[in-house]
Amino acid sequence: MEYRLVSIIIPIYNMAKYLHETLDSVLASDYPNFEVILMDDGSTDNSLDIAKEYAEKDARVSVHTQSNSGPCVARNNAISLSHGEYILPVDADNRISPTFISHAVVELERDPDVKVVCPRAEFIGDRSGEWKLPPFSLKLLARKNMIDTCALYRKTEWERVGGYCEEIIAREDWEFWISVLKDGGKVVRLPQIELYYRVRAGSKRIVDRSLKPHVTKVLNKRHAEFFERELGGKLRSVRSWSRWINRIERFFRPRCMAVAPDYSNMSDFVKVLPVIFEDRGTVIYKGRNELREFDIAGQKVVVKSFQIPHLLNRIIYNFFRESKARRSFRYAAMLRQFNIGSPAPIGFCSVSSWFLFGKSYFVSLRSECPYTYRDLPQRPFEEQEKILRAIARTTAVLHEHGILHKDYSAGNILFAEKPEGVSVEIIDLNRMRFGKVSLEEGCKNFERLPGTDEMFAVLADEYAKSRGFDKKKCLQLIEKAHKSSSSFSSKAS
Repeated sequence: MEYRLVSIIIPIYNMAKYLHETLDSVLASDYPNFEVILMDDGSTDNSLDIAKEYAEKDARVSVHTQSNSGPCVARNNAISLSHGEYILPVDADNRISPTFISHAVVELERDPDVKVVCPRAEFIGDRSGEWKLPPFSLKLLARKNMIDTCALYRKTEWERVGGYCEEIIAREDWEFWISVLKDGGKVVRLPQIELYYRVRAGSKRIVDRSLKPHVTKVLNKRHAEFFERELGGKLRSVRSWSRWINRIERFFRPRCMAVAPDYSNMSDFVKVLPVIFEDRGTVIYKGRNELREFDIAGQKVVVKSFQIPHLLNRIIYNFFRESKARRSFRYAAMLRQFNIGSPAPIGFCSVSSWFLFGKSYFVSLRSECPYTYRDLPQRPFEEQEKILRAIARTTAVLHEHGILHKDYSAGNILFAEKPEGVSVEIIDLNRMRFGKVSLEEGCKNFERLPGTDEMFAVLADEYAKSRGFDKKKCLQLIEKAHKSSSSFSSKAS
């Protein structure tokens, strides 16, 4: 029988009083293939000396040190040095039974859907009796932890979630189990007592109680989608009341959202944008509105956060008019139905009170087009004429479908040169006018696109061909519109 290597991870900080007992229990395990990695976290007592004594006597034990950085850093550093397929963290003041590892490994190998195997536990030290923990469920995990740090899991899970969160300074095991289990997986609790959990004055679990606000803040920041799904909103300081508090808040501050059917897996992400937008993602642009890029399950998405409108518009958007985010979502879908390029719309979300509209967010896939129209006058493109003609045709298709983009600027026209031809995409879609687009209106739509006389001649020629207009007339109107726009810009500056 092949026995997979188990790496037992023990962070140590001033545990000289208990370390002998802990290590003796670990080394007494009946499982035949394990290593023990001790990470001293800058102890000021003789813990490190004790650890080194055990390493000298037993080849399965290795000792490492770090400056005092906390248990999460210590565990992560130790696991990064480990060689085992399975990981078992053990606190340096607890004990495990000789059979725990053997029983836990059997459960992991029996079912690949099992992610965590934890023991029943008994208190030692200042308290006695069984530590009775409730059965595992995601809904309960959203409000409280029912899995001790000491549980067996696959190293691949630690790698997948990025290890233990080093931002959180209390209840780090709770955060880790949420990371591992929030997207599914089974938890097995062994039927017998296999862990002996020490309760003592000044222990970390007791000290951590004073850090409840910090823990709640970090958990909400890192797992907003999970709490939205399980609690209908944030984890609250009074955790058991979280779901009811969230229901009351939603009644007074409702959210409006929609997600395209092809991207239903991103519903939780879209729904919690009002909570997470400021803390996550990479800023692409920040001005009156803000653009951020996110990586969601391996897909790059762009979120546009619209500025809160002035008071009158907050009332209008709340009762009478679609929000900019909702319009952007609807118009992008419309353009794609007409085979007009635009990044795939994923969804939108907006928040309001009873009377006032608040923030709104539009989500789309990130465009694969590397250039915007503003690049054309600034750098040489071998196929510049083809690019201009593709942009003119796209503009003509918009107008033929009765769509006038009212913010048709150089930064809102994207393009890419591909083997099959030039691809054009239109963005910033919340300002559209629908209805017949005349020759004059269509040509005037080019007014914010800079260029040379030669560039305007190509645009006019292709636009006229596509719409059946006279190319000379189109060129005259485009040049006139551009001159008028340039003159207005000069006077304004």
